[in-house]
Amino acid sequence: MTDGRIRKFRKMLADAPNYEVWKAAALELDFLEGNVEWKEEFVSDLYHYELIYDRLSNLRQYRQQNDFERLKRALREGLHHDLGNMGNAALYSRSRVGTKHLVEEYITQVCESLDFLCDHPVPGFPVAEKLQFFRDTLTSYGRPTLLLSGGATLGMFHFGVIKALWEKGLLPQVVAGSSIGAIIAGILGVHTDAEIPEMLVPENHHLKAWKWRGLISAMQGDGLMDQDQLKACLRANIGEYTFEEAFQRTGRSINISVSPVQAHQKARLLCGYTSPYLLIWSAALASAAVPGIYPPVTLMKKDMHGNSLPYTSRLKFVDGSVVSDLPIERLMHLYDVNFTIVSQTNPHVVPFLNRRGRDEKLSLANLPMHLLKSEIQFHGQGLFDYLRKRVRPEIMRQASGQLYTIMAQRYSGDVTIAPSYRLRDFRRMLANPEPDYVREMILAGERATWPKISMIRSHARISKTLERCVRRLKHQQKRAYAELRLVSNADSGSS
Repeated sequence: MTDGRIRKFRKMLADAPNYEVWKAAALELDFLEGNVEWKEEFVSDLYHYELIYDRLSNLRQYRQQNDFERLKRALREGLHHDLGNMGNAALYSRSRVGTKHLVEEYITQVCESLDFLCDHPVPGFPVAEKLQFFRDTLTSYGRPTLLLSGGATLGMFHFGVIKALWEKGLLPQVVAGSSIGAIIAGILGVHTDAEIPEMLVPENHHLKAWKWRGLISAMQGDGLMDQDQLKACLRANIGEYTFEEAFQRTGRSINISVSPVQAHQKARLLCGYTSPYLLIWSAALASAAVPGIYPPVTLMKKDMHGNSLPYTSRLKFVDGSVVSDLPIERLMHLYDVNFTIVSQTNPHVVPFLNRRGRDEKLSLANLPMHLLKSEIQFHGQGLFDYLRKRVRPEIMRQASGQLYTIMAQRYSGDVTIAPSYRLRDFRRMLANPEPDYVREMILAGERATWPKISMIRSHARISKTLERCVRRLKHQQKRAYAELRLVSNADSGSS
């Protein structure tokens, strides 16, 4: 009887049309498989449960006693990402929904304490000091980032990942993309949170990005596909926003990877910090310029009068996936990133990802395939490293260099979300997607994200709470300044 119910709920899990149905089936499976008791038991060698328990008890005590000073100090000096190894992936492989209740209670208590300090008057703690406190704590603690890989039309999967994270309040403020990931990051970057439901409707987008030019065009260096068609698509979907304008509109930090064509140049991460006046559609166009498919791109920016002109007329850029599909280290320096969520759709990468989890353990049955993948990657990297340094002619050396870079990159994050490809998906890689196919890929992205929600929440919820507190305090500060100016003007008028 139990086996039959388990099969029933596993089927519900696989076919779930939304998170609520998925979660209901997952909770039933947790009960049937004995995971509820595991979650309730604090003791485990997977994390430092005594440390978490002590921290939780102290925060509760300070809140109950309205001991604001000790609460402030406990949060400011005691908040550390992955405290006591509570982000350990093994803590999220046993149960489908949630993890140890102690971890969840601690995170909830921290977030409630932060909101309390932010929103309630505290003696001797004015808004300006609160804002500095929360900014410093956020910098110390760090924040998550979402990275969207390349993958041509298969990258429609990214929309599903975005939807699943947004619905649970876990969509990072920092988003990076390469190639198709850059295009989707650009689209996300110009939509406010309130506009995301509209953004997720396929009919609201210009979906005609591909237009065949032919082999002769490719041989002449103009690419197999019509770049003007792609440019029109990007401008329709992203608009004429610069990185700076997009951030001012949405509060989201969008980052786009591009690769150089010329020698003596390095890959660049284009964003509001590094290139605030650059047009986002131009950066996305360059990041999507796959060599041979599209020609290299001259980036465009806005001048002080709003006119478009070349950013660096002597330099051209191509597909960001070639050199820097996931610019994790650069994001860590720019944004204090402490946790990476990767949506990986590159067809040459997905088959090599480590998919071991609760339903796929590394056993003797799949060990040969695991070893084969590792050997191919290791020897392929060594071969192309040798060729890029010694082979002639020059075009072969450059091609070997590109292949070496592709194989040497890191393609996964702290959490990696990837599709399960079918043969028919590969046939659609270079085809304009129909709205029904986009919806299909969005649902696939959601379903792949739902099992990761618990782990993402444990890593990201405190950061997201800190970010929201900073935004609320900035709004309070602006309102206080505005009221002060009104009083000042009234006093001047009366005198």
